Amino acid sequence: MQTIDIYYQGEGVGALEHLEFDVDETFAALQAAIVDKHNIVGEIVLFIEDEAEPVEGSAKLRDKAGRAGIKAHVHRCRKIEVVIHFKEKTVRHEFAPGATIARIKHWVTVRKFGMTEEEASHHHLQIAGTTDQPDPGTHIGTLASCPKCSVAFDLVTTPKVNGWEDA
Repeated sequence: MQTIDIYYQGEGVGALEHLEFDVDETFAALQAAIVDKHNIVGEIVLFIEDEAEPVEGSAKLRDKAGRAGIKAHVHRCRKIEVVIHFKEKTVRHEFAPGATIARIKHWVTVRKFGMTEEEASHHHLQIAGTTDQPDPGTHIGTLASCPKCSVAFDLVTTPKVNGWEDA
């Protein structure tokens, strides 16, 4: 039996989780195993990281696997509304729950606000009303729960430290 590594995040799952599965299994079997492992109640859908639509339950794991296995997300929401505030502007967009913070940050900085890659590298998404800046690999779905299915951010710059001396 050949196995595949499955790394997943999800609503109420908490940290990044890992499972090993037979490469010939289906995504429906994977979804059922995740539901059992975390005692998830209610209907959930399974997404591949950064893909806009849920994966079909009948699809084989091997068909979606990359070199490092599969990165997946489980959530009750099919879309997460993301609201981002920057200076006096606000933009809104819906992303699949498996969209990463890195992908969303690139979308807002480069596509919506016209920043260069260099300018974008000096900005971070910070959860509105907090000082929390999720890691680039965090799935947006881990920050939102059903039925609200939304999260708001402030786009902030990297703090500049003036007069800092290396000890």
